[in-house]
Amino acid sequence: MTSTMHQRAGTASGAPVTTFDIRTPETNQGRAGAREWIALAVLMLPVLLVAVDATVLSFALPSISQSLAPTGTQLLWMVDIYPLVLAGLLVSMGSLADRTGRRRLLLIGAVGFAAVSALAAYAPSAEWLIAARAALGFFGAMLMPATLSLLRNLFVDRQQRRLAIAIWAAGFSGGAALGPIVGGFLLEHYWWGSAFLMAVPVLVLLLILAPVFVPESKDPNPGAIDVVSIALSLLTMVPLVYAIKSIAHDGLSAAALGLVVLGLLAGSTFVRRQLTRANPMLDVRLFRRSAFTGAVLANLLAVFALVGFLFFVAQHLQLVLGYSPMESGLILLPGLLVTIIAGLAVVPLVRVLSPRIVVAGGLLISAAGYVAILFTADDPSAWGLGLAFMLLSLGIGAAETISNDVIVSSVPADKAGAASAISETAYELGAVLGTAVLGGILSAVYAAQVVVPAGLDAAAATSAGETLGGATAVAATLPEPAAAQLLESARHAFDSGVVFTAAIAVVLVLSAAALAWMTLRGKGAES
Repeated sequence: MTSTMHQRAGTASGAPVTTFDIRTPETNQGRAGAREWIALAVLMLPVLLVAVDATVLSFALPSISQSLAPTGTQLLWMVDIYPLVLAGLLVSMGSLADRTGRRRLLLIGAVGFAAVSALAAYAPSAEWLIAARAALGFFGAMLMPATLSLLRNLFVDRQQRRLAIAIWAAGFSGGAALGPIVGGFLLEHYWWGSAFLMAVPVLVLLLILAPVFVPESKDPNPGAIDVVSIALSLLTMVPLVYAIKSIAHDGLSAAALGLVVLGLLAGSTFVRRQLTRANPMLDVRLFRRSAFTGAVLANLLAVFALVGFLFFVAQHLQLVLGYSPMESGLILLPGLLVTIIAGLAVVPLVRVLSPRIVVAGGLLISAAGYVAILFTADDPSAWGLGLAFMLLSLGIGAAETISNDVIVSSVPADKAGAASAISETAYELGAVLGTAVLGGILSAVYAAQVVVPAGLDAAAATSAGETLGGATAVAATLPEPAAAQLLESARHAFDSGVVFTAAIAVVLVLSAAALAWMTLRGKGAES
């Protein structure tokens, strides 16, 4: 194993910049000290922030609706534009970080994210907020690949790196689960803009500490920035993600098919371009490593299952069982703690068990969480949902830690940014698809089974027939017998949809477990 460190000219502040060039993933030398662990703590700030930001908005939507009076389409774009831009740019930003410096891009992203968060907090119109959410996706794409790829260079020792990645993964999944709790607290005490404004002090702290504790790293032999490849990656990701969300929400249409075709054509052109370039923006040959490909797909399907679960459990807790947003978040808090514990516990466990056993076993435990939903769907209680979430979190906490470790360890260190970007793209795609596909199926089953009372005006009938939240709002305007009938029908239709989506999720998670078992072996996964 060779590890070299090159001193380059100082930055504007006069501090030397160290470029790490680590040639193999395995070493017993160069164990990290206190400075590296402090750097990890600093890097957790943007991880937690971006993860919380991905889920906190949903709890602010009612207040935003009252304040900015957006149309239904604008409300959807407020939610969708952030993951669309984020997913579309992660690969490009990961490659850019490899070339220009991972810490440098992290700091640029932090400045931009903080500034735009402040603008979003005081948005005077729906259009302003949509534009701000798009900009947050742009700068958020700079933050995430940089954190994981920096860990790859900070922690050279394999066992220490596994622990660092376990903490990173726990922060990511924990941040997503913290979103409802943070959002519930802020919205019960402050105005909706506080959900955005919370980013500013966190990122100011990052900007102060990162230059001190986080060393710079980059690809020692970078190629030129490939603008054409960046454009092709955007033309691949954005149309495909938007088409999937559109099909899940509105059904198959000519426009959605056109977007799918556009995305696939751009994607194939992107792959051909990468294969012919001496220094590709994304080394697609990484996917020839079965361990790398299997870990990425296992990541995507695990997050798919987790986010799909959160989509319906949040609605059931609030709209069926009557808990507040903050109370709902607290019910799910044990699952968050289990995620963190499981992610840390598998670090010593994987020394005696192979990665494929840990990842596949974790996914099987997660499938058991959805099976529990199937058996209690007729009358799920808060305790039952909390226990099911704990099972799901236990498995995903273990699987995500090791799959992320396999992703960054199965590639050369100078490709860490690209590999990290692919891992993050899989995470974001899993989050988008979990909501779009499972949420879309749940909505379709609900719409097919709910019975809307006769005599409602068109707007009220549409609202009650599309979502459980709409039915709850409409029922509040009806006399008691009609309101009770509508709520009973809506809740029964919603629970039927939950059964259907839970069954699909079980199949998907079991498929992910089988995939992990078949692919996570050999040197790429075991080293």
